[in-house]
Amino acid sequence: MTDITILTCKAYFAPEQSSAYTDNILLEYRLLKQALERLGLSVSRTYWDDPNYDWTQTRAVVFRTIWDYFERFEEFWPWLQRIQNQTQVINSMELVKWNIDKSYLFDLAQKGIPIVPSVLVKKGVSRSLNEIAAQNNWTDLVVKPTIAGGGYLTYKYLGQELGQMQSEFDALVHERDMLVQGYIPSITTRGEASLMVFGGGFTHSILKRAKPGDFRVQDDFGGSVHPYEHTPQEVALAQKVMAQCSQVPAYGRVDIVWDDQGWPMVSELEIFEPELWVRNAPWSADHFAKAIAQQLVSAQ
Repeated sequence: MTDITILTCKAYFAPEQSSAYTDNILLEYRLLKQALERLGLSVSRTYWDDPNYDWTQTRAVVFRTIWDYFERFEEFWPWLQRIQNQTQVINSMELVKWNIDKSYLFDLAQKGIPIVPSVLVKKGVSRSLNEIAAQNNWTDLVVKPTIAGGGYLTYKYLGQELGQMQSEFDALVHERDMLVQGYIPSITTRGEASLMVFGGGFTHSILKRAKPGDFRVQDDFGGSVHPYEHTPQEVALAQKVMAQCSQVPAYGRVDIVWDDQGWPMVSELEIFEPELWVRNAPWSADHFAKAIAQQLVSAQ
């Protein structure tokens, strides 16, 4: 019986060609694996749709780089429903169900957390982008699926283009729920800060910046990662966000941008399969591993 199985997707399980991107994925795995082994836990790794893996022979699975799930959600969700009955999932199924859809942002807002102002447009519902912008006093918009990651199907629509982009938006809404958000200029001028939290305790932060001419900070679109001097206010906000979860996540990330007055607000809470930049603070792997081990203990 293996203690912990780290989950990835098939593309990152055994990459045929090495790149900086895949090298980072494998480095993150090694750092976590070594930290778990220092605690006396056995570790394996596989891709989530491995047809030959016996999920009953691992005490728990930890979601890591399963970054094709949102493109294959109709396969992924039934798979996850099945394996939750065969092994423990970390973070818990309760947390995953809540966090996998970005409408959790509205739950956070109801609890007093400052979030990027957002409007939910449900699948199949017709909404005018011009009307949404006017009602919220927004000019430029960002639209994104509620279930996605890595900037998938995320677009910026300029105010003067909203009429032209309506048909594209309608096509997106025909297939899925979408978020519409007012564009936050600080994402371009300052970037987006990511604060990592393990077992409720903050460890480290980084700053993501978009390449010139883009607004998406993900490295998939040319974004870059930089050291970041977080403020006590930002750490307190990240920990407050984590405290709103129904149970303490073993791992997670709070993404922060800034409003026009410079106040931080939450753009994302990632407690399912987040990039955690452990490689930027290798010592944090021990905090990550201890939080996972604590989840194992608490489940017994």
